Amino acid sequence: MFSLHIDTARTWRGGQNQVLLTVNGLRSIGQRAALVAHPDGELRRRAAEGLDLIPLAPRTEVDLSAAWRLSRVIRRLAPDIIHAHDAHGVAMAALALSMGAGSAQRTGGRVPPLVAARRVDFHLGGNSLSRWKQRQVDCFIAASEAIRQILVNDGVPPERTMTVHEGIDVEHVAAAPLVNVHEAFWLPHHAPVVGNVAALVPHKGQRHLVDAARLVVRDIPDARFVILGEGELREALERQVREHHLEKHVLLPGFRLDVLGCIKGFDLFAMSSVTEGLGTSLLDAMACSRAIVATRAGGIPEVVEDGLNGCLVPPRDPAALAQAIVRLLNDAPLRTRMGDAGFARVNERFTVERMVVETAAAYDAIRARKSELRKTESF
Repeated sequence: MFSLHIDTARTWRGGQNQVLLTVNGLRSIGQRAALVAHPDGELRRRAAEGLDLIPLAPRTEVDLSAAWRLSRVIRRLAPDIIHAHDAHGVAMAALALSMGAGSAQRTGGRVPPLVAARRVDFHLGGNSLSRWKQRQVDCFIAASEAIRQILVNDGVPPERTMTVHEGIDVEHVAAAPLVNVHEAFWLPHHAPVVGNVAALVPHKGQRHLVDAARLVVRDIPDARFVILGEGELREALERQVREHHLEKHVLLPGFRLDVLGCIKGFDLFAMSSVTEGLGTSLLDAMACSRAIVATRAGGIPEVVEDGLNGCLVPPRDPAALAQAIVRLLNDAPLRTRMGDAGFARVNERFTVERMVVETAAAYDAIRARKSELRKTESF
């Protein structure tokens, strides 16, 4: 099986990490996988150089020039399947295939199936361009069952959807050196630390976490909150921290390369998302044996089992979030049990090896289905 992967993002977030894990994982099991990535993007920088790395990205969602160049790449490489990992990538691939990219393939003129990754629990767009893109996709691979249900509710036929939970490289997480977060962020030596790792964007809900922090410090005055990440809400969150007089309690250190080591130094991991496809930072926290407090948004309950490896609370509920945080900060044995349960759960259900095997099986099923459809249409 030869798969061509497309991700047009310039930045590095969880989705780009999943793309790199998928491409490298498929190669590790003997499959060829080529990658189309943004010429100036972090994904291209981190991917291995070679003939199967193509620097290309559209300037806009409808970039005919980029689509034409991609159509030439597809004709030259003749992949068995095309896997687009973001919205612009889906549009570019759909346009390239509509330009006849698949007609001259060595596979007897058959157009390769177009697969779209879906990692967010947002509804599909309803404009004419979005609807056209959706019709070109042979199958959506959802990162969680919650996302797949949204796709079906938005009108995508169930047979054109699959769920493949995202995975992480557990060995890579284990190898990350521990960061002494008290020294790194100048925190009081014995202060309990609650950590959050996410882009500073509205759907990650950090404003609710800051509101929760104000309640937590009333019960645990030494508690500290470290929110790692960058994004459009930095100024708003910093203002909120000042308004609540939490400058000593809530830190926003920004993006860090040693984030895994920082997670290992947290006493508790918190995710305050309003919407969430799955939450790979939760998987990282579980691999670091951290207990979790999270919302019930999107696919999070597929990762965190309430009472087993963490506590789940309603989204947009700072009081419930604070109550769960206080409970776990005050119960070290419970945190240890939940951390151990999370480590076992991630090793059983959310490894990159499992994700790659299921992705490869999905490709086989998608190709077989498209082949059957061709036979039916030929009669």
